[in-house]
Amino acid sequence: MKKLITSLFIFFTLFLTAVPVGAIDLGVGSAKNAAGKAGYDSATNETTFAKTIGTVVQAILSLVGIIFLSLMVYAGYLWMTAMGEEEEVKKAKTIIRQSIIGLIITVGAYSITAFVLPVILARTTGG
Repeated sequence: MKKLITSLFIFFTLFLTAVPVGAIDLGVGSAKNAAGKAGYDSATNETTFAKTIGTVVQAILSLVGIIFLSLMVYAGYLWMTAMGEEEEVKKAKTIIRQSIIGLIITVGAYSITAFVLPVILARTTGG
């Protein structure tokens, strides 16, 4: 029964907790304005390269979040079932520490991109 509950918990954690992440606006509005000024139809429904990249980044960040949550649950499970064994507790602490460091690096890289890229786009497109 314990294995069934653990398996169901891991299944629901891995596959049903994906949270969408907001992607960066890579200047789609600026591109449409430029297209309109150049005489092209700016009301096209084609997927732009920037939108495709945004979708890929969104999927990757969602996957990183799922992996982080899974590692934290796994480490917590190890720690709670260690029954006083120092080696298991040490392993759980290491997994938690490494998971948090990985999440900080990922969120930091995304944040730098989210703040720097719009400034570069504003200066290069004049917007």
